[in-house]
Amino acid sequence: MAKPGRLGVGIIGAGKVGAVLGAALRAAEHAVVGVSALSESSRERAEALLPGVPVMEVQDIVERSELVLLAVPDDALAGLVQGLAKLGAWQPGQLVAHTSGRFGVGVLYPVRAAGSVPLALHPAMTFTGMSLDLTRLLDCTFGVTADAAMLPIAQALVVEMGGEPVAIAEGDRTLYHAALAHGSNHLVTLVAQASQLLRDVGVESPERMLGPLLRATLENALASGESALTGPVARGDVGTVAAHAEALREYDAGSQGDVLEAYLAMARATARRAEGRGLLKPGQLEAVREALEPDGNHVGGQDAEQDGGDGVEQDVQHDGGPQAPEGH
Repeated sequence: MAKPGRLGVGIIGAGKVGAVLGAALRAAEHAVVGVSALSESSRERAEALLPGVPVMEVQDIVERSELVLLAVPDDALAGLVQGLAKLGAWQPGQLVAHTSGRFGVGVLYPVRAAGSVPLALHPAMTFTGMSLDLTRLLDCTFGVTADAAMLPIAQALVVEMGGEPVAIAEGDRTLYHAALAHGSNHLVTLVAQASQLLRDVGVESPERMLGPLLRATLENALASGESALTGPVARGDVGTVAAHAEALREYDAGSQGDVLEAYLAMARATARRAEGRGLLKPGQLEAVREALEPDGNHVGGQDAEQDGGDGVEQDVQHDGGPQAPEGH
């Protein structure tokens, strides 16, 4: 016997997020009535994660669903919603949820105008589009936005998928999403740059060298925040900072790379935060800034702590029609 309150769910966008969340809702005994999948990879993903669920046209999915999950790219969301509204597809009382981090429920105003219920359910997780993502949902937080009366419905859906709902105000969605993108996406860039440097100096397996260090750094940062700051910038070791900057200038000049730009930006931000926590003595912040400049004047770290034996340092166009683009 089916649980009470089970819904007929339609998935628009069988990308990495849509297919996984559809599978999670199905595991909670909701009935997935259809999925849209344009590319071959999306069709294969739908078949693997949602076996037996028919691939259907977007408008047909909306007509048959009590809950429509829109898992499409951020920039395509508004056009898709408006296009379906022009076709009269949205239905009174229907739940319509999107998975965009950037938007709250404002982008779903055509849904609201039709009498449907808008929800924003964004999983704060990176997805592979494979079944292992279902286990990751068990440790995943969702940024949830909805009208006050509908917030319990959004929260319940997240809990059923195994996640933890956290309410995000409509006006805070963009900043919320920027925080996640800054932490996750830029971490990948930093790891790629560090791996590239190590590989270019002859380290055959950069991931083996970086793995233990980065895992420990991340754990320390999550547990202790900025108290985990260490390394030459946080110590005011301006001689080392200047040497790093000069070496990276030479490296990037020879490879037309992007490492220097990232290093300088993060070193400056780290120095400001180190000063704010009292780790840098008066005048050291400016000394670090000067050391980061080309031909900057700097001292050899006379004011820095002389404990240099602490091992490796840790610095720490959718056209409005009913066909949905591939998403997430």
